[in-house]
Amino acid sequence: MATSISSSYSPIQNLTERFPTPKSRLCWPAQCFRFSTERSRHLRALGLVVKGKKGIWSRCNVFNEADSGTEESYNSREDEQFVRWFREAWPYLWAHRGATFVVIISGDIVASPFLNPIIKDIAFLHHLGIKFVIVPGTHVQIDKLLEERGKEPKYVGQYRITDSEALEAAMEAAGGIRMMLEAKLSPGPSICDIRRHGDSSRWHEVGVSVASGNFLAAKRRGVVKGVDYGATGEVKRVDVSRMRERLDAGCIVILSNLGYSSSGEVLNCNTYEVATACALAIGADKLICVIDGPILDESGHLIRFLTLQEADMLIRKRAKQSEIAANYVKAVGEEDFTSPGHKDSNGAVPSPQDGKFSSERHNATFHNGVGFDNGNGLWTGEQGFAIGGHERQSRLNGYLSELAAAAFVCRGGVQRVHLLDGTKGGVLLLELFTRDGLGTMVASDLYEGTRMARVTDLSGIRQLILPLEEAGTLVRRTDQELLEALDSFLVVEREGQIIACAALFPFLKEKCGEVAAIAVSPDCRGQGQGDKLLDYIERKATSLGLEKLFLLTTRTADWFVRRGFSECLIESIPEKKREKINLSRNSKYYMKKLVPDTSGITLHRAVI
Repeated sequence: MATSISSSYSPIQNLTERFPTPKSRLCWPAQCFRFSTERSRHLRALGLVVKGKKGIWSRCNVFNEADSGTEESYNSREDEQFVRWFREAWPYLWAHRGATFVVIISGDIVASPFLNPIIKDIAFLHHLGIKFVIVPGTHVQIDKLLEERGKEPKYVGQYRITDSEALEAAMEAAGGIRMMLEAKLSPGPSICDIRRHGDSSRWHEVGVSVASGNFLAAKRRGVVKGVDYGATGEVKRVDVSRMRERLDAGCIVILSNLGYSSSGEVLNCNTYEVATACALAIGADKLICVIDGPILDESGHLIRFLTLQEADMLIRKRAKQSEIAANYVKAVGEEDFTSPGHKDSNGAVPSPQDGKFSSERHNATFHNGVGFDNGNGLWTGEQGFAIGGHERQSRLNGYLSELAAAAFVCRGGVQRVHLLDGTKGGVLLLELFTRDGLGTMVASDLYEGTRMARVTDLSGIRQLILPLEEAGTLVRRTDQELLEALDSFLVVEREGQIIACAALFPFLKEKCGEVAAIAVSPDCRGQGQGDKLLDYIERKATSLGLEKLFLLTTRTADWFVRRGFSECLIESIPEKKREKINLSRNSKYYMKKLVPDTSGITLHRAVI
């Protein structure tokens, strides 16, 4: 591992970077990803930069496609890049503000110089309105302290055997790391940079207020299969109300892996078990795992996105060779998402509702105040999900442990888990503020139930679009016309019902496509189903080599303008389409330029 890292980096970087494949790391087979769903794309407009007269840099369309025709001049390329990035970050700032992120920082990163820029970025994001719970790993420091004292670390599976010497080392490591993080979060921004904006008493305040305490109730693991685990604990309860009080008061919460029993004992808990329990109990918007390397496929390319179904499948493929994978299967159940017992009447795989899976699936989860449950009402620590032991300390498993933790948390209701290579400069900012990110995202709800339409969906599609046709919002289609266009339709299915639909009609010669017939069930509006379909249509259009999308609308222009479309002339529409336009409707025409896709996700992975 490198001994230093530069803290100066630009948030505008080439996101197509490929990582070399270390010989000692197991990489994921590329063929395992053919069932994957697409990575979510935030709507960002990337404008064209040109150098004009007198060396002045000008750029059209900096903020939104709807600003077409607006031109700005800059004194330098650096000024242009700064303004460009700041404006393009706005949707992400808006989306993340007020969200709660639980961040695991692996013990390897905590013990490295890469920790400093990560903590600085967390402090920066905290001041932008994101609430953070930091769970630092301690196993590297504990093992180092034991070795310095002539003691050998002892593990059985993923759990450490915590004797008196190990408990003393765990307490020393946890306390030292907590104080180190508090110190790193204390400095404010450089006063020299902001002095020109006037004096302020805030300059002399502590950078970030930090809270820690006995937020974690635990119980002894005890004797399992004849092995006495000593002071090793299992998470029983997370004090959500007190943690929320600290977060709402503007503090970053540091949650150590030390839990406290009802009898007043200090117990050494597993860091990942603590983090997963906290994320589930507090209802985190994201769980972010900062590890010391990327998750790669067998070609050495970064895996940018995995659906929960795909992550589950990858882990199960390793169950016979890996103890971690076997423990995951034991915790969540033998049957996977693609087994025959989990298909609905139409043969589709069920998806999580509102980020949570049906209780009939018997998913293991964390019940605050009791502990982990295997989904069948059997309360036992064996079902808690922990990462540890000698397998965790080896990178030969291709970060399978973190992937299993991500899948486990997604099953419990956390919609997004990000696995980030903490050795890459600015990885946290690049993951959260760029379209395709710089890490691996596991999502429980992205494109939930989205697929190409089938003949059996005709009645469901008709039921959705008929009210809009009667209101004059959509052009009327006969049953025969709808049947002929069926191959161009996408649908979102939930519990056997079609809840949304849309169509993409490509014009390959003109390299553009028509977006049509976007309709969402009244009961499901406001849940992002329309955005989901439009996002998927953009992915599909890009994969077909299309460069633009256009549409005709009479009533919904505002919705499309906010999503990057701008009004255009009828001459911009392909001639074949113009010949079929009913001019008496007096429709408005809108067009959007597509941004090249750098996610590495191919179209055949987009539908479950």
